[in-house]
Amino acid sequence: MLSACCVRRTPGRIALPVAGDDERSKAIVLKLVDELGFDAVDAGGLDESWRQQPGTPVYAADFDAEGVRQALGKASKERKPEWRAK
Repeated sequence: MLSACCVRRTPGRIALPVAGDDERSKAIVLKLVDELGFDAVDAGGLDESWRQQPGTPVYAADFDAEGVRQALGKASKERKPEWRAK
């Protein structure tokens, strides 16, 4: 993971999605993610945060920014059986 982080604008730099309703707070988190060595992807408001829950394509995946955007777009609201409440 260390080889794919750290230097801004490095091809393949790992990206992390950030969702939130408060734009000012989200901007702070987006900047923090960048300072920690990852590309930050604005994933919309909290109403869209389900796109990064366990079982979705982006969850626990090491994608670059474009890969994160694509994975967020492929997410389905249908929960996989292993992630459903029992």
